[in-house]
Amino acid sequence: MYAVEAIGTFFLVFTVGTATGSGSPFAPLAIGAVLMVMVYAGRHLSGGHFNPAVTLAVLVRRRIGPSAAAGYWIAQLAAGLLAAAVVREVVDPARVAAAATMTLSGRTELAAFVVELLFTFALCFVVLNVATSKSNPNNSFYGLAIGFTVVAGAFAVGAISGGAFNPAVAFGAAVMGMFAWSTLWVYLAAQLIAGAAAGAAFLALNPDDA
Repeated sequence: MYAVEAIGTFFLVFTVGTATGSGSPFAPLAIGAVLMVMVYAGRHLSGGHFNPAVTLAVLVRRRIGPSAAAGYWIAQLAAGLLAAAVVREVVDPARVAAAATMTLSGRTELAAFVVELLFTFALCFVVLNVATSKSNPNNSFYGLAIGFTVVAGAFAVGAISGGAFNPAVAFGAAVMGMFAWSTLWVYLAAQLIAGAAAGAAFLALNPDDA
């Protein structure tokens, strides 16, 4: 299951880097689509998290234990960093140099925190409800719902925060030069708070589905 999490996270972060690095206006669709297909491919083996914030939400929701969650986090972060390193090798260096690193300060820092918090919460909350709920067993729409949550978030707030919604993506983006290391804490704090809040919200709204 750790290998599945590594594979899915690798392709997610790799797609973020290459689609964004190419300057494609359809980058959000590519990112949401690769997440969707990887969730469909891996859910039966690992749950298809591919995101440390989602794993935290599932931990709070009590569908994974602490030791397994730690293994997921290691696999996800390692795969994200590897994907970022590969992107740096395959994307035209001129494009990388031309792309401005997203820096945050003052109001933009607060705005990025808020939108990352909101859409990471939305993503984690959707995952819990469509992929772990007893009310939606063996449904066929979970991958679409998860992928299109990311598409919606990337289109809606990508210009504000970069649209990471995922600590593995945030770390990978910093390695690729997309995010400034000095403000990486904004992403991590917002995403982890959102993951924990989504898990707590699911339990509060579904007391019989713990």
